Amino acid sequence: MQFGFIAGTLVFAIFAIADRFDPSKVFFISSALAAIANVAIIWLAKSTATLFALRFITGFFLAGIYPVGMKIAADWFERSLGKALGYLVGALVIGTAFPHLLKSNLYTLPWKEVLIVTSSFAFIGGLIIMLFVGDGPYRKPATHFQPTAIFQVFRSADFRSAAFGYFGHMWELYTFWAFVPVMLLLWSNNRQATNIPLWSFMIIAIGGISCVAGGYVSQKIGSARVAFCSLLCSGICCLASFSFFKLPLPLFILVMLVWGFFVIADSPQFSALVSQTAVPEYKGTALTIVTSIGFAITIGSVQLLDHVYHIWRNAVFLLLAPGPLIGLLFLFRLAKQKQ
Repeated sequence: MQFGFIAGTLVFAIFAIADRFDPSKVFFISSALAAIANVAIIWLAKSTATLFALRFITGFFLAGIYPVGMKIAADWFERSLGKALGYLVGALVIGTAFPHLLKSNLYTLPWKEVLIVTSSFAFIGGLIIMLFVGDGPYRKPATHFQPTAIFQVFRSADFRSAAFGYFGHMWELYTFWAFVPVMLLLWSNNRQATNIPLWSFMIIAIGGISCVAGGYVSQKIGSARVAFCSLLCSGICCLASFSFFKLPLPLFILVMLVWGFFVIADSPQFSALVSQTAVPEYKGTALTIVTSIGFAITIGSVQLLDHVYHIWRNAVFLLLAPGPLIGLLFLFRLAKQKQ
């Protein structure tokens, strides 16, 4: 699905779809097609090849949801974009955590029902956007197809700082989310049983609160400084992660919640910085291509930890630390500027 998302974001960026067409309609069509491909697994996935194809299609059309959603927010908000994207990415975080909740002891839904519920929500979300959200007052549509737009956006030094800071953040984020159940399982070995799906939901979902909180704080100190502080805290968690598994359960859950809080709080602020430093006519393209590269990085990060996990075990999460470190180095240029 990650490969599908990367392919989709590349297509959307190259053809500047979010800038040339009505983003609300693009959002709805993408939501509907992604939902159809997601739920079709129940009936059509008779082989591994078919399953992978449907996951690829789902990922492809997610490219018309996440970055396009940020483009819609950027069209409606300018000065308070960090706060608006805090709510938007906060919703993304809750949505990411939601399947874990459906799998927990609170619901214990079979996998088919999980697909039906999540696909239904995706379709309804797209419908809401199309029916109730129009073009924002700050929308500046591109007048024509310009293949070089991808390269133009990277000419700005401020844009490059925001983009490469985001890339460092992405090295850590999705790999942390993917390995949260593994980390809980690591702690649980030979100890009291824990409800891994429920705690996975809590650890990921708390990031929704931090996104909103960071959005409000960004109004006071600026998006770059919020992102810098958040990235610094999550980087410290990466470096200290090997010691977490020796803690008693209450402290282990507490530090995991702290990590889950800070690991995503910078994401909406990075998106705000990318949007604010991009060429206005290609804001959607800038958000899409940066998101595409960011998710490509997550593939390498996830695969690396998966490969090394059985060798390093508790210490494997130290490999996440270079992401925040690199992100901080690039972001420092923007963080030291006045708001």
